[in-house]
Amino acid sequence: MQFDDLINSMTPEVYERLVQSVETGRWPDGNKLTDEQRENSLQLVMAYQARFGNSDEAYTVGPDGNIISKSKRELKDQFRSDNDTGSIARFKLDN
Repeated sequence: MQFDDLINSMTPEVYERLVQSVETGRWPDGNKLTDEQRENSLQLVMAYQARFGNSDEAYTVGPDGNIISKSKRELKDQFRSDNDTGSIARFKLDN
């Protein structure tokens, strides 16, 4: 199986398991990843993110393999648009 075929055949569930395994260093069954497994899993995670990820995270891997980072301004604008009610909750304090 070619690398591209492997990425295209991955389900979101498999991707999430790989992410968790890379983060924790253990497979879901508790067994520890070898260095080679961790390296290969990380490559799969990055390739999957590059191909299918429409992430709102500050740092992502683009389709060309380069790291894409959002500027502080882009993150602030994104935060504002996520909370577009335009107001802050205010509560009266009774003393």
